[in-house]
Amino acid sequence: MKFGDVVTAVASSAVIMVLIHFPLMIALIPALGSYWGINVSAIISVLLSALIVGYVFAAKIWEESRMEAIAKITVLAALLMAFSVVMEAAAMADWTTWVKEMYLEANPGASLSPFEWYVVEGTYLGSIAFLNVVIVLLLGFIGLYAGSMLRKPKKS
Repeated sequence: MKFGDVVTAVASSAVIMVLIHFPLMIALIPALGSYWGINVSAIISVLLSALIVGYVFAAKIWEESRMEAIAKITVLAALLMAFSVVMEAAAMADWTTWVKEMYLEANPGASLSPFEWYVVEGTYLGSIAFLNVVIVLLLGFIGLYAGSMLRKPKKS
């Protein structure tokens, strides 16, 4: 699988994920609440987008070592997700306030220096990025593998 094919597969996956995630989030937030609605929607959309991309790009995935092609797509998608998490945190005005409130709620009476707050916020951002990357790696691999299995190449 050429690098251009990998990029196209990851871009397609990102677009499909957004198209699934937003409507699903709108449907699940009233039922599950803000936290679980967003997270369940994200998990489902990652898996479904990988399944669809695996099906659509099955011919390209089967051209070479299937595991290698799936790994290339999954790793690039995980990198995109890591950047997305960092950019989302940077764009949200109340993110730092939210992290501080969560920390103080868990540790009442804590008094941290500015550097300690920097470490707490960086650790929290790192944990979110780590969790999202792991989810994309696992569910992306499973979805791509299953999707490519649904459309096996024609034997000639």
